[in-house]
Amino acid sequence: MVIQLFLPDMRLLFLYALILFSACNESKTSGNKKVFRYNEATGISSLDPAFANDQAKIWACNHLYNGLVQLDDSLRVQPCIAKNWTISGDGKTYRFYLRTDVKFHDDPLLAPGRKVTAADFVYSFGRITDEKTASPGAWVFGKLSNNPQKPGVVAVNDSVLEINLSDPFPPFLGLLSSSYCAVVPMEVVKAYGKDFRRHPVGTGPFRFHDWIERSALILHRNNQYFEKDAAGNSLPYLDAVMISFISDKQSAFLEFLKGKLDLISGLDPSYKDDLLTREGSLREKYKGKFRMETAPYLNTEYLGILMDPALPLMQNNPLTDVRIRKVISYGFDRAKMIRYLRNNMATPGTGGMVPPGLPGFDKAADYGYSYQPDSARKLLREAGYPDGKGLPEIVISATHSYQDLCEYIQGQLAGIGIKVRLDINQAAQHRQMVAKQQLACFRGSWIADYADAENYLSLFVSANKAPAGPNYTHYSNSEYDKLFSQAMVAINDSVRYQKYREMDSLVISQAPVIILYYDRVLRLSGNNVTGLRMNSMNLLNLKNVRKLETSHH
Repeated sequence: MVIQLFLPDMRLLFLYALILFSACNESKTSGNKKVFRYNEATGISSLDPAFANDQAKIWACNHLYNGLVQLDDSLRVQPCIAKNWTISGDGKTYRFYLRTDVKFHDDPLLAPGRKVTAADFVYSFGRITDEKTASPGAWVFGKLSNNPQKPGVVAVNDSVLEINLSDPFPPFLGLLSSSYCAVVPMEVVKAYGKDFRRHPVGTGPFRFHDWIERSALILHRNNQYFEKDAAGNSLPYLDAVMISFISDKQSAFLEFLKGKLDLISGLDPSYKDDLLTREGSLREKYKGKFRMETAPYLNTEYLGILMDPALPLMQNNPLTDVRIRKVISYGFDRAKMIRYLRNNMATPGTGGMVPPGLPGFDKAADYGYSYQPDSARKLLREAGYPDGKGLPEIVISATHSYQDLCEYIQGQLAGIGIKVRLDINQAAQHRQMVAKQQLACFRGSWIADYADAENYLSLFVSANKAPAGPNYTHYSNSEYDKLFSQAMVAINDSVRYQKYREMDSLVISQAPVIILYYDRVLRLSGNNVTGLRMNSMNLLNLKNVRKLETSHH
């Protein structure tokens, strides 16, 4: 087999040869090994699920670990290590009945064939909530009971786990599908401490083999994996997964075209116009060469506006007037913006904060803003600024990667008499300033942590004001808070979804956020790859993927 590499690193050349050799030795068959290759431009800093707070880490952890439950392609909760469960009538007690055939990956620190028990989940969840761990996922368990008579997480016996909440929280079951809630073995975590990040041991379809940071991460098939396909065949089908860390996305795209990568996820400005027409279809020269698939992605892109008039930054700021916020919402053509700047790989943000692709999404929503320059001019007059006369300059803060969108909005708003100045910051600085309420109008995005609209609507609850919570706009409305509380005790999905719609409508009518667009997932994969499924959380699941032989892969 000819080994083609995309990084000029002799260590990696040696490592990849070793991977293929060892994958051959471990596999049940000999011959051509099926290695699935993809790239993570930003790199991966940890393989510990306690720190799986970005897509690169979540994808890697998804290969290595499992939790009690998992999501299907429609984001419905399905069994995983828990084969079934019950929820009490008051919505506070969850009882999970675990499979008894799930084993941790083999490791010198573990007894051979070490099985997962309920006590492992008690340890794993306790570790996430332990302040010493400093996991960014501690919030997942924020509603656990602290009643000594009914502790939050209890191992009833080896195969029964009970979780008690202080208050009902209907999205909790879906929340348990996140990487933060993966099961880990106490013996290994305690032995390695913080270095568990590069010595991961889980139960997932693939197990850790080697990692040269900034070069490549190699995972091998877990031959003891517990899940099987519909025909009873053991999963996964692949022998190995190789993740490279090419920082330049155009270079990664070229490697994909050469057949050296099996997957590209996302659309980068460096190649979007070469790949897609303005309408979002594949250019003629690429048709038939690979597969392109798109789906809604649970990411809402918006401009956030500080709603606290007591802050010095907002003194005499025209954005404290709801009419001016609505002027901006009506004042630019989202469909045109998406067509020219995103090659139609997004849905114009003419609805609420809750994006398409979520269970319970309101397709018939009649709230939101479309391009209506006449309505914008009328509101400007009503606010005392005919044709923008006398209106102070509005500052929109963003990062470099969104400068094109903000310049487009700046140009469109100039057409109705609004002067906009752009304030472009580095990404880390921008995030920090948003969290500290130092920006009056900022470009933001919210990617769902779990598949429930509550995740988006909690951004506007008074009690969640930043910096302690995710309410970065400091929006506050007692009616909204009341609806939110009612939704949280509604065990019935349809009742809860109706409350969600009322909340979404209410918040959009007051415009603390100006919705830009709802993102879409775009994936390119080789014609020799089958079983690669998509969902609107853009999770990468490789356990059902097969890779066929081709002349160039």
